[in-house]
Amino acid sequence: MRNFTVTTTFDGTWWLFLIEELGILGQMPHRQDVRPEARLLAALWLDVQPNAVNIGRVRYARMHWSRLDPRDRQSPSIDDWWPRGRGRHSGGDLDPARGNLSAPDSVAPDMKAIVYSQTGDPSVLQLVDRPVTEPGAGEMRVRMVVSGVNPTDWKSRRGSAAGEKLAFDDVVPGQDGAGIVDAVGAGVQHVAVGDRVWLALAAYQRANSGSAQEYAVLPAERVFGLPANASFDQGASLGVPAITAHRALTVAEDGPRRLQPGALAGEVVLVAGGAGAVGHAAIQLARWAGASVITTVSSPEKAALATAAGAQHVLTYTDPDVVAQIRAIAPEGVDLIVEVAPAQNAKLDLAVIRNRGSIAVYANNGGDQMTLDVRQHFSLNVRYQFVLLYTVGMDVIRAAAEDITAALVDGALAVGEEAGLPLHRTDLAHTADAHALVESDVVGKVLIDVAAGQ
Repeated sequence: MRNFTVTTTFDGTWWLFLIEELGILGQMPHRQDVRPEARLLAALWLDVQPNAVNIGRVRYARMHWSRLDPRDRQSPSIDDWWPRGRGRHSGGDLDPARGNLSAPDSVAPDMKAIVYSQTGDPSVLQLVDRPVTEPGAGEMRVRMVVSGVNPTDWKSRRGSAAGEKLAFDDVVPGQDGAGIVDAVGAGVQHVAVGDRVWLALAAYQRANSGSAQEYAVLPAERVFGLPANASFDQGASLGVPAITAHRALTVAEDGPRRLQPGALAGEVVLVAGGAGAVGHAAIQLARWAGASVITTVSSPEKAALATAAGAQHVLTYTDPDVVAQIRAIAPEGVDLIVEVAPAQNAKLDLAVIRNRGSIAVYANNGGDQMTLDVRQHFSLNVRYQFVLLYTVGMDVIRAAAEDITAALVDGALAVGEEAGLPLHRTDLAHTADAHALVESDVVGKVLIDVAAGQ
């Protein structure tokens, strides 16, 4: 547990506790390894403000104390003693006659956040100070440790042209990330204060929920528990890539809707672009679920990464006989294709897909327009399934997150160059550099270290 200090000040009928770096406040009333005063404060605070529990933030409570030592009654008043400048707070109150205790509504010291107020290149991203806010019903606040950057982040930031007006005055970017639950709102039950978590779609249709800030308040349904054996780097690398991969692997007509070991046993999956973030996750999840995985890449360096991710067959898509190579591995054709470049690979996909096979398309690399031979596709009963997480529905997101978390527990979603996904890092102040890296199609995963020293 974190170190903490308790300072008491008396002015006759008031007792102020100032607690810093509490640790897991929600557990303190029941722990015997901390001072009784701290447990009492925690119990009082949880009783009067159950939806604003904090870790590592200054909180105070005032209570009537009927048995004060007379020597303490000359201490300064609470209002004189409370340190100004620690952040905005609403005063609580206590009526000794009624035994009524109330607590401050919020304590909101400044934090660092990245924002942009118009579309454009990475230079529109600005580091600012802003107050920490409280979660409402169905929300939680996460102390961000690592933020993940995806192509969708820079595409949203760039827009269709520079200088476009946003839906909000400004926006905090970052759909994915990992951190520690710092506060929970009413009705949140699946995670608790102090839990390690990973995020998905944090910034979707919201101004201030993105992961590129020190504290993010977002809907609880977008937050998922991070297993003890998984790192924050892993958690920040999930979100968009892993859920997209899960969706692509669970849309086949004859395939499963959920993933677990054995769910894809006997299936042959072709992953186009196995060195990308989604391709990497698709290889790992398909292997965890028991599939035989073929992947296509463009270079020996990317082939090494796809092999490290777990693909059994790694081919170069520019080879003139790549269709023959795939058919030699899967004579009846592949069951499922996870496709990043449908326009570019349409002919290849048709040549290797089996009867009643499915092609899951999650990106438009290689062009927005594609031409399909209708007769050949319907003669094979081929299914095209397009995948966009923003509109797929929260039931699908939740199911994917459950399976992904199970795969994490099994050690199936490692990151780092040795696992096929090189990591590139910046700090929060250099988020613009992180966006520029992703926009330049760097191979691997770009992470932002939001909390120093984690």
